[in-house]
Amino acid sequence: MTSADKAFAGSIPALYDRHLGPMLFAPYAADLVRRLGAAERVLETAAGTGIATRALAGALPDAAITATDLNQPMLDLAAQRLESPRVTWRPANALELPFADDGFDAVVCQFGAMFFPDKPAAFAEARRVLRPGGRFLFSVWDRLAENEITEVVHDAVAALFPDDPPGFLARSPHGYHEVERIRADLRAAGFGRIEVETVALPARAPSAADPALGFCQGSPLRHEIEARAADRLGEVTERATEAVARRFGNGPVEGKQQAHVVVASA
Repeated sequence: MTSADKAFAGSIPALYDRHLGPMLFAPYAADLVRRLGAAERVLETAAGTGIATRALAGALPDAAITATDLNQPMLDLAAQRLESPRVTWRPANALELPFADDGFDAVVCQFGAMFFPDKPAAFAEARRVLRPGGRFLFSVWDRLAENEITEVVHDAVAALFPDDPPGFLARSPHGYHEVERIRADLRAAGFGRIEVETVALPARAPSAADPALGFCQGSPLRHEIEARAADRLGEVTERATEAVARRFGNGPVEGKQQAHVVVASA
């Protein structure tokens, strides 16, 4: 992982939220909330633009939710999307959480753990701030080959730069998918009860342009494209759109996506 893999700023947060949020993250947010059940004090790490936060706030009408992220621009957009006295937005590094021990009933992290440079350290922090009996719930993407639309965009962009193909999508979002490694990292952090379920849900978008725009211009893949040819961002996005349309059609698109959903407790 590079430092640019974690850079969500400028126009990226809005494009990410608009074009990738409904397709990738909203279905799994609903699934994660269903698994959580009742909780009064919830901490969310790597909250991004608040897609899972909004699901949490809707499902837990009496809970106090603290939503954190390393990127202030993502939190700024999240706060615009959800104004609630029960939700506190706070910048925080998941490896050094600024909270006391035993302060939360649950810690939730949707599609953020892949970006943690030290997974066991981040998991240990989640365990530290959980009350006895509290639960840590998180999701990570399965390997790229199990996520059809994302793989098509990855392949289309890589083909345009054969001498130096961008590798962000395979390297970071889809780079932490080995279940035994996940279990080992959680055990190293002190978790004893670990459940992992591989969940396949449909990825749906209004058009082929949505995933192409979302990935090429609304994710750190954009940094890799611009580093190779800043003047070709529009062209690359168009080629990715054409590739998605060839595979899934010119109207609304649908493909398989798959993730691991983890529930852990001490």
